[in-house]
Amino acid sequence: MKMFFKYSNASKFLLSGGLLFLLGALSACGGSSSGEAVAPVVAAPPPPPSAPATMLVGNTRGNNVVSVDRATGAYLKDFIPPGAGGLTDPDDLTFGPDGNLYVSSGTNTSGQILRYDGKTGAFLGVFAQGSGMKRPYGNAFGPDGNLYVASFRSDQILKFDGKTGAFISVFAKGDGTAAGLLNGPNDLLFGPGGKLYVTTQGSVADGTGSITYKFDSQVLSYDVATGAGEVFAPAPTPTPNGAGFISLLGLVFGPDGLLYTSDFGGGIRSYNTASKALVQTIDTGKLFGGSIATTVGNMTFGTDGSLYAPVFNGNFVVNGLAKCTVAGTGSCQLLATNNLNFVRPIGIATPPP
Repeated sequence: MKMFFKYSNASKFLLSGGLLFLLGALSACGGSSSGEAVAPVVAAPPPPPSAPATMLVGNTRGNNVVSVDRATGAYLKDFIPPGAGGLTDPDDLTFGPDGNLYVSSGTNTSGQILRYDGKTGAFLGVFAQGSGMKRPYGNAFGPDGNLYVASFRSDQILKFDGKTGAFISVFAKGDGTAAGLLNGPNDLLFGPGGKLYVTTQGSVADGTGSITYKFDSQVLSYDVATGAGEVFAPAPTPTPNGAGFISLLGLVFGPDGLLYTSDFGGGIRSYNTASKALVQTIDTGKLFGGSIATTVGNMTFGTDGSLYAPVFNGNFVVNGLAKCTVAGTGSCQLLATNNLNFVRPIGIATPPP
């Protein structure tokens, strides 16, 4: 009996040791005692840092377009280097149906719409020019797929083929009178119901590139099908902190469906397109403080629902990017007090996703 007892204990010891060895081997191989695979515990790699949301801003005195961080207004890089492709006094920035960037460029006696790769900023060529184009400001693709250009120094809206850039026609033209409406066309924006909205500065071109200011700045609307135009919004009252004059510039539709316009003299206003009523006025006249009024350039809405606009003071020395909340009475703040990479910025655009 004693011998059996000793043999049994030894057997149990050997058996238990073998099981422990087997379990250890299975565990090392990712297995379990039940025969099911056990995935080894591996820490997940950290997610890659997300790229900042960006905006493009055009410098009319720097002859370039820069990419900035939307959250901070900080300079990221030159999206279009100074003078690339002949870029001169860039004004309106428009992403076309092809995803490329179309930029208004020119002088008082000449003008071109230059096309750049919408992802890299590489110059793709002159898209449209000639046909009386002088100092183009606004450019926009219409519901017909064609490109419309506001020729500021010739009081015209020119239409070009949206794929080839070939000239099609003069869509609208001022005649030097108040009844002619199109006096100093600035920005262009297509809206619902086949309407083209245009800001005007009230100037009259003499055909040589020179202008005189004779009329009020206002917002016009044109029927795209017929070309008939009318005054959509007359010149509003200057803002209390503005420069004391009205010079309507940029146009953009907000997420609320209202039509927003910027005022070079210091203000942002919104309109109901159905009733033509002025809904809201945001006084941007003293964003930089001091006695010199703030000038507001074009505008764009970010995916965060905020309105953004490049701004500068009257002597072009202090430049920045304003972020505006349009809910309620509305308000604007400067993201950067003095961005040294801005030189009289006017154009702005949100890159497509």
